Amino acid sequence: MTTTSRAIVLVAATWVMIGCFPGSGAPTGLGIASEGGGGGGGVGSGRLAFLVQPNGVTAGSPISPEVQVIAVDTLGNVLRDFNGRVRMTLGSNVSGGHLSGTTSVIARGGLAMFDTLVVSGAGARYTLIASAPGLASESSAPFTVFAP
Repeated sequence: MTTTSRAIVLVAATWVMIGCFPGSGAPTGLGIASEGGGGGGGVGSGRLAFLVQPNGVTAGSPISPEVQVIAVDTLGNVLRDFNGRVRMTLGSNVSGGHLSGTTSVIARGGLAMFDTLVVSGAGARYTLIASAPGLASESSAPFTVFAP
């Protein structure tokens, strides 16, 4: 076996050992299991998840407790290195209400907190959608906004 052949076998064995998964989102294509994300490898396989779902609220009042979203990998591990921008929009909105307050925040350690979200119109089955570049978006559970 030549030196070049040994090198190819070594590289192939290493890829099998650590897992070479095409499309993993890692810049090298290697699916190395680790915590992290937020602009580096593995972010493409991550998603957002609601840690604290929106509750029923009175129109014009901030949703309480504050809505919280976390960035997680495919196994549900928090992407603690994710410090990107997370945006919140209304998803299902049959009543014509508008979302206001701070609708875009920078996550810290994978966690994004929205403490001033307000929906303007009363109605049932509203949902929120959390989105961030490089992560799969997530829709909240439905909630009701009551008339003042």
